Amino acid sequence: MVVIRLARFGTKHLPKYRITVADQKYAATGRYIEVVGQYNPRPQGKDVPLKLEMDKINTWIKKGAQPTERVQSLIRKFTEAKA
Repeated sequence: MVVIRLARFGTKHLPKYRITVADQKYAATGRYIEVVGQYNPRPQGKDVPLKLEMDKINTWIKKGAQPTERVQSLIRKFTEAKA
C-alpha cells in the first residue's frame, strides 16, 4: 500500500521532516517515490514552517495513497491557512 508520511531529517535537536509518498513496506526514512512537501516544527528566522505541493498530494490521494494521521492534520492546517 502506498502512504503519504513524514520522513525525519535535520540535526539531532533540530528536526525537520520531508513529506514523502512511499510504499508502506519500506522504512520511513528509506526508499520513497516522491517528495511532496516539507514540515519544520521549529522554524527559525525566515524558515517556512510548512510547505506542501497540494496538486501532487491530491493526485496521489486520487491514486489511492493513504496519508497518515499527522499528515492529514498538516494538510488541514495548510488549507485553513490558505483560506
